[in-house]
Amino acid sequence: MKFIGKIITAMLAIGISLLTASAQNAPAKDPAPKPAVSPSQALLAAWNDIGRKLTAMAEDFPEDKYDFKPTPAQRGFADQLLHAAGGNYFFINPAKGVKVPDGDPKRSDFKTKAAVVEYVRKSFADGAALIQSKGDSGLNDMITDPFANQQARVGEQAWGFIEHSGEHYGQLVVYYRVAGLVPPESRPKK
Repeated sequence: MKFIGKIITAMLAIGISLLTASAQNAPAKDPAPKPAVSPSQALLAAWNDIGRKLTAMAEDFPEDKYDFKPTPAQRGFADQLLHAAGGNYFFINPAKGVKVPDGDPKRSDFKTKAAVVEYVRKSFADGAALIQSKGDSGLNDMITDPFANQQARVGEQAWGFIEHSGEHYGQLVVYYRVAGLVPPESRPKK
């Protein structure tokens, strides 16, 4: 009996020493979470993210397929990009007190892939500069929504055009797939 008692005591001693050792090697507690970004920083990040995705598509899609349409009733690839980028000016121009465009940019005015890429890039850069210049307090500035002829806040309008660009991004993903290509965001990351 004494032998079994010694074994149990030894096992308890080993168990306690293992627990003590594992407690000493326990991972450090995570630091406190970072504070939330400001409203204008969150808006700018979302604006830049969709702009990055559409610009990547504009740069990546083969120029000889820039007028590709999955069906005859749809816009061509370049027309989709021009529409999404041109839409940004229905947010940017009212916020700057400038007249909105008369409609979509015409493909005939952007004959090359380079011209379309530059227009897409510029529209998102112009929007980013506007959001940065407004800062948090400027997001509540009132502008007139050119479609509803109604007062709206700058921030609300920007979020709406991020959504608009996201919808066209989704459509362009389908254009890629129907054309037998893989969109840049769907490719494996290195």
